[in-house]
Amino acid sequence: MKHLDYMRTAISMASATLGQTNPNPAVGAIIVNEGRIVGMGAHLRAGEGHAEVHALRMAGKEASGGTAYVTLEPCSHHGRTPPCADALIEAGIKTVYIASQDPNPLVSGGGVAKLRDAGVTVEIGLGEEEALGLNKMFFHSITNKRPFVTLKSATTLDGKIATRNRDSKWITGEEARKDVHSLRHLHDAILVGVGTVISDNPSLTTRYGEGLSPIRVVLDHHLRIPTDSMVLTDDSVETWIVTTKDAVKKNDRTFQKHVHVIEVSQNSILIDEVLDLLGKRNITSLFVEGGSEIHGSFLEGSHFQQVITYFAPKLIGGRDAPTSFGADGFSMMSDAVNLTIESVEQIGQDIRVIATRKENA
Repeated sequence: MKHLDYMRTAISMASATLGQTNPNPAVGAIIVNEGRIVGMGAHLRAGEGHAEVHALRMAGKEASGGTAYVTLEPCSHHGRTPPCADALIEAGIKTVYIASQDPNPLVSGGGVAKLRDAGVTVEIGLGEEEALGLNKMFFHSITNKRPFVTLKSATTLDGKIATRNRDSKWITGEEARKDVHSLRHLHDAILVGVGTVISDNPSLTTRYGEGLSPIRVVLDHHLRIPTDSMVLTDDSVETWIVTTKDAVKKNDRTFQKHVHVIEVSQNSILIDEVLDLLGKRNITSLFVEGGSEIHGSFLEGSHFQQVITYFAPKLIGGRDAPTSFGADGFSMMSDAVNLTIESVEQIGQDIRVIATRKENA
């Protein structure tokens, strides 16, 4: 195998853990000695052993004199686990290939420096593009102190998310709906407006497979969420209700232990403040499944990094049927947010389009 093949194996291992390591990044590591893989590992859960540690344990004495391939710069500080850079040095690793450096100020450059100071040969950038894509949500949250935001919607080919009578079940087929649940698993939190809770009463959990369900966030300006809402009665996942101080004063309500009320400082809920609040609570990625107005609010402030839209082969028509993005929108085409299409894939009878917001757009 070539160097890049080893790194791609490490990246593949890391990708299998996406959605379960938050708020930590997904990391994979391979230990090779004399052309033979002697150790493999991936970080499985925050607070538990890092990828390098698992790989070194498997390799044992065969790690000495070997080469390590790591998808992210080894940590150099004491957190909930000891520094991985130290573990590599103590094991006698001679060369370390690192796909991407860690933007975390606690790590950035420190792991590389510690390894080189110990006489370890360090090569940076092998498989970097794939590694950066793997942890794009983590990198964004570390750099911006806010979660990476994905806006998801399901529409007909004419861009409608419901009929004029607000009937929306079901626009897409079962295969697409299952795909949405797999995407939920990849995010720390899922956000909707109280209007969606009132009209659809969703559980907002990951119901297919064994993926973890994200924390449920509901924007509720007047604290009018119904007491029998699934997000309130189902205690399998935490629910965070973001509301105003005024609403809390006017509504003397108590909730179950899994429900937390978060008050914003303003008299209205601003997306800017919501993202800051979530960032402070270690939410690294946010999956927005709100209605037209919620999506419109995120769009107008360019408060998103990725858009995922499922197009169903159906037509509804009607000027009163809601579209994916409401609110006021932009008055000039020059103000429109520009996107880059990352992928187009048919899922069942529907088409899934993934697009990212262009930098500085």
